[in-house]
This record gives sequence, C-alpha cells and structure tokens, in this order.
Amino acid sequence: MTTARLPLFPLNAVLFPGLVLPLNVFEERYRAMMRELLRIDEDEPRRFVVVAIRDGRETAPTATGMPDTVASAPPAERAPADGFGPDPVQTFHRVGCVADAAKIRERADGSYEVLATGTTRVRLLSVDASGPFLTAEVEELPEDPGAVEGEDTAEDEAGALAEGVLRAFRSYQKRLAGASERSLTTGADLPDDPSVVSYLVAAAAVLDIPSKQRLLQAPDTATRLREELALLRKETAVIRYLPSLPAVDLTRDPTHPN
Repeated sequence: MTTARLPLFPLNAVLFPGLVLPLNVFEERYRAMMRELLRIDEDEPRRFVVVAIRDGRETAPTATGMPDTVASAPPAERAPADGFGPDPVQTFHRVGCVADAAKIRERADGSYEVLATGTTRVRLLSVDASGPFLTAEVEELPEDPGAVEGEDTAEDEAGALAEGVLRAFRSYQKRLAGASERSLTTGADLPDDPSVVSYLVAAAAVLDIPSKQRLLQAPDTATRLREELALLRKETAVIRYLPSLPAVDLTRDPTHPN
C-alpha cells in the first residue's frame, strides 16, 4: 500500500475524487500551507489531503459561498491543531481525499483563492501538529469495481448499478428541483464509468456529511452505487410527500471558507 506525508486541510465537507473544490483561505495556518505548496514547481502536483471533521466547524458560520466575516480583519493566529482537540486524528474522519491545487492565487490582503480537484482516496494513519500547519501520514485506498468474484463480473455488476443510479438520480433531481424532464441533464452528458458516476452522484446529492462520508469510504464502486440507489429512492419518496421543500441548484459548488 502506497503511503505519503501530505499537508492536511480539515473541512466541514467531504471531497470526492474527480470533483472540484474552491477554497477561500484566510487563516494563517492554511496560508502557511499554501505558501509551502507554491514552493512546488507548477508542473508538479501540489497535493494536500482534505478530510471531513466529525463534529463542529473549522470556522465561524458563514453564508454559502461567502468569506467569513473575520476575513476582512487580520486572521487569528491559530495554532495548527486549535479547535481540533488534544488528539486531532480523533476529530477527523479517517478516510479523506487527496486534492491537487491547480490554481493558487494570492490576494492583496494575503489570503488565497484556491481551486483544487479531488484525485484519490486515502486513509489517515497519523496527524502531526508540530509544524506551521497540520500534516498527515496517509495510505492510498484503491478503487475496486466490486466485491464479487471475477473481474468481468464485478465490472458488469458495477455498470448495471451505475445505469440504475443515473435513472434514480434523474428522478431525484427532477423532484428536488421541480424541473421538467426535458430540462434535466441527458444521458449523453453523463459519464459512463461506474466509479465516476458513483462519485458524481455522491457529491451532487443533498445529503448530510455522515452520509457522504459513508459513500466516500465504501469499500468498492458496486457497494457505493448500491448505497446510493437506496438513498436516492428514499430521498425521492420523501420529497414526493414534501412538495414545499426549496429548490436546490445541484450544479453549483459553494466556496468553502477557511
């Protein structure tokens, strides 16, 4: 199993492989992390690990997509592990996702605008708070098609499940957004790789963090797709009887303030 030591970025969110994550970085501990990443040649991956926090928030509450209200003032001098308890590794979910920062832009006030993309799942082995920002030793979690005998059988099962999940997702999206059938994304616009489908649906569905975390750490693609199928059917049934739920735009990702 491949292991590595990488900067650790805790969030009140779950990142999935292949999904884009915009970040507004203003705390000094995370600014230090971005400065370190900028020392890496731009032709090389600028990698850090995003991990979801089990309880609480890593910053004060903010409006969706907006920086924290303290962003205009000098950032608080928080130590790397401040707010994460005496043993930070216990505060985080143990499965996270490596992010590759394709864009890191420093603003005039010293904060950073970051655009990163999830790449691979990893498991946290340990967390180190001795430097200017948290780092973690992680091991890569490979993505298998499914936990059944025979590679072809596993891929066939995952493929069939992916088709069912996409159909269920269209129905769920229609109910959630109150859209007409012809306004939905067509099958031609959706991926056909089962693992990509599983991560895309997990990211787009309106679920709480524990539910998204369970999907991220599913042992294989087929298991994740089966769980998504059950979740989508359940959520669609609930929405059918709660027509007053507000419409949700599933195509927008909020900026996570840090």
